[in-house]
Amino acid sequence: MKYESEKYIITGDMEWEDVGGGLKRKIMGFNDEIMMVYVHFNKGGIGQRHKHIHSQTTYVVSGKFEVAIGEEKKMLSAGDGFFIPPNIEHGAVCMEEGVLIDVFSPIREDFMEGKSYTK
Repeated sequence: MKYESEKYIITGDMEWEDVGGGLKRKIMGFNDEIMMVYVHFNKGGIGQRHKHIHSQTTYVVSGKFEVAIGEEKKMLSAGDGFFIPPNIEHGAVCMEEGVLIDVFSPIREDFMEGKSYTK
């Protein structure tokens, strides 16, 4: 196994990673097969449309988001969620400051670049 997080993740002890566009994140539990990411959006923050080889499922903790998956768009708010199959273009616009919890399988190795999490 190349990557594996600590067993307990205390978010108060973690620094935010500013990813630009009004977004910041904290990488949570992970190993080579799965990853959870805590993402904070400022109002107006944009998760640019993109696609990747990973399956992704996301839970809306707070806020309001216009989420696009392929050509379809939906307004989602706290308690909602969405699923994105591999290689499908998607993105989100934050209409009201909020938090998303993203889960990826396999791990987003691009998120790990420059970090010291390797085992």
